[in-house]
Amino acid sequence: MKNLVKRFAQDESGATAIEYSLIAALIGVVLITGATYLGTTINAKFNLIGDKISTAGQ
Repeated sequence: MKNLVKRFAQDESGATAIEYSLIAALIGVVLITGATYLGTTINAKFNLIGDKISTAGQ
């Protein structure tokens, strides 16, 4: 039993999986944040262009 507890305490495979999942989650958050910012910026540019086109014909 003592040997089993010792092996369990030294096993780091679970810690590695948790580290990889945290890195993947962080990358996901960065991608979502970047896509949201980029989408907002592009939407503002298209609105500006649309407004200029609509006022140019008047």
